[in-house]
Amino acid sequence: MNTYGSIGVYSPLRKCMKKTVLLRGKTSLVGPSNVDFPSGDPGMYQLDITLRRGQNLAARDRGGTSDPYVKFKLGGKEVFRSKTIHKNLNPVWEEKTCILIENPREPLYIKVFDYDFGLQDDFIGSAFLNLASLELNRQTDVTLSLKDPHYPDHDLGNILLSVLLAPREEQREVTMLMRKSWKRSSKFQTQSLRLSDLHRKSQLWRGIVSITLIEGRELKAMDANGLSDPYVKFRLGHQKYKSKIMPKTLNPQWREQFDFHLYEERGGIIDITVWDKDAGKKDDFIGRCQVDLSTLSKEQTHKLEMLLEEGEGCLVLLVTLTASAAVTISDLSVNSLEDPKEREEILKRYSLMRMFHNMKDVGFLQVKVIRAEALMAADVTGKSDPFCVVELNNDRLLTHTVYKNLNPEWNKIFTFNIKDIHSVLEVTVYDEDRDRSADFLGKVAIPLLSIQNGEQKAYVLKNKQLTGPTKGVIYLEIDVIFNAVKASIRTLMPKEQKYIEEENRLSKQLLLRNFIRMKRCVMVLINAAYYVNSCFDWDSPPRSLAAFLLFLFVVWNFELYMVPLALLLLLAWNYFLIISGKDNRQHDTVVEDMLEDEEEEDDRDDKSLPRSDKITWLWYCTSGILQEDSEKKGFMDKLYAIQEVCVSVQNILDEVASFGERIKNTFNWTVPFLSWLAIVALCVFTVILYFIPLRYIVLVWGINKFTKKLRSPYAIDNNELLDFLSRVPSDVQVVQYHELKQDPSHSPSKRKKNNPG
Repeated sequence: MNTYGSIGVYSPLRKCMKKTVLLRGKTSLVGPSNVDFPSGDPGMYQLDITLRRGQNLAARDRGGTSDPYVKFKLGGKEVFRSKTIHKNLNPVWEEKTCILIENPREPLYIKVFDYDFGLQDDFIGSAFLNLASLELNRQTDVTLSLKDPHYPDHDLGNILLSVLLAPREEQREVTMLMRKSWKRSSKFQTQSLRLSDLHRKSQLWRGIVSITLIEGRELKAMDANGLSDPYVKFRLGHQKYKSKIMPKTLNPQWREQFDFHLYEERGGIIDITVWDKDAGKKDDFIGRCQVDLSTLSKEQTHKLEMLLEEGEGCLVLLVTLTASAAVTISDLSVNSLEDPKEREEILKRYSLMRMFHNMKDVGFLQVKVIRAEALMAADVTGKSDPFCVVELNNDRLLTHTVYKNLNPEWNKIFTFNIKDIHSVLEVTVYDEDRDRSADFLGKVAIPLLSIQNGEQKAYVLKNKQLTGPTKGVIYLEIDVIFNAVKASIRTLMPKEQKYIEEENRLSKQLLLRNFIRMKRCVMVLINAAYYVNSCFDWDSPPRSLAAFLLFLFVVWNFELYMVPLALLLLLAWNYFLIISGKDNRQHDTVVEDMLEDEEEEDDRDDKSLPRSDKITWLWYCTSGILQEDSEKKGFMDKLYAIQEVCVSVQNILDEVASFGERIKNTFNWTVPFLSWLAIVALCVFTVILYFIPLRYIVLVWGINKFTKKLRSPYAIDNNELLDFLSRVPSDVQVVQYHELKQDPSHSPSKRKKNNPG
């Protein structure tokens, strides 16, 4: 499915050809309909589709089954792709999608495929849905018979859908504006104003839905041991969230919190499904429920106990609807920070006097997306149709498209509320393709704490993995205003999870990279142990004598407050080394080389095997076991299980290595804000341990732990130290966030402004 809802929606109207559609088993032609659509411009329509299930699908695997998934196409462009249901001829999807329709007389093309591991997917069948035959504003259940044009007499099964077609009157004027905007680029000033109106209508959310998943009660047992390994999936429109897995329990305690954006005034429906995790095979469905947001009052927390349908047990949730965060899109002529009154209001909102007011509102971010130069040519004409996507955590906004141009000018201003000062601003440039998904042109990732306010800079675009340069630069001017106290407190709270994340996959280079990273961390400990042992062995008498005297002095005078004091001295020592010009930090070329190798492997995988490692592919090809159907099924189950275990090992290595690297980068002052925060915390701990007896500290800590559930029964558990370290970048992230220097051969722009030089 297209991730960015506005890409390709406003493509030129295609002429409707007569297509055969099989609706409820009967054949009809796409022609005159019962619905009276306007004869001129039909405006925009919204098609809500629920993909229910398949019936008696054709078997395409040797075992007599299939691994079906469904694609929806409109005007030759793929607009939705379902998940894959493994080994099932009667799959149940229950997936929902929303599609903007520009011409309701154009049929929706539905294709069903059988997923084949490492091979080309097999075609099962296709059908057309005649949108003109649907009654407006009425949900209709549709059964489509699948056919193969080469074998029209074969019965390939049915697909069951629920569809609702409704007009979007507010989009009518916007559609006309967009049609004009890509035809003539000379009317740029007028288009900018109109396009900003478009974004306000189609992109900006009108509220925030905060959800806390508390627990599950008496869930259905799905495993042979009478237990389950449950996790929960949430979906609101295109936004998705997946909880962590709770092993071997029917009464899981999640205590997870996340936010969704609310785009509709009347609310929306959150689809919730509960699953049992099974290694090496399809996860078991436990039950589902829905939350109708239109029934909930705003600015109030609601405790909901949702009974699961098609299953057993219930979920306990806390749901809060709040007003929209301050996100806007405007032209360069509308600049909040250049207006003295607005700037004063913003500075007052984040002043130290309001440090304890609205703790979630940490700061204000303004991003000017000015232009790009020398972009990659993605089309056969030697040009591109670039547009820019600006992301901050789960907040995502985009510019209009500049057609047939390698040096586009957008001149847009985006503003965001900052919830975490350690967030990373991601700016990605894509090439719009009306017949397929957008092509990647380049990307930059900019930590908010590294931004220099008010300076227009040329950022060299990087590849998808942010490991090396690609063609082109983008000019941005960014301003960050934040409250340091709020930012420090927020650092000790759980980090916001992104609900749009790439699925982890097995990679030989990634596995090797994580192993080498962890090996380097372990070698630091081993070398330290060798050093201490050399002191015991008197390999160097002066060093051993000094170590012996230091040991006697420390042990004789040891107090507990000396532990944070020693860490404090280490931080201070590294700081004085840096300011004195004796910085011993080195650019990590080893990690950078590994990342470049991984990028090359990803490029090969994209062209050949998107879901498997080369070793696994060779194993798959050379194994003679695949000759027998029954043995093939067992072999594939084992293969999936081995892949899942390898992915788990790969992730564990990454977590262990990242933990060590983050500790090192804290003491290396990689992020000065975090190192200063560590100094403040260590000073506080040193003073507390010096003046307060340990028994009183342990007593207070124990009372707090024992009474925490009584005081706040739905509080989310967290570890402040781990939350702090999660904000420190690992060595991989340091390389990804490193700003590349612009190629001297690239001529500077003639129209730089506000650039100090």
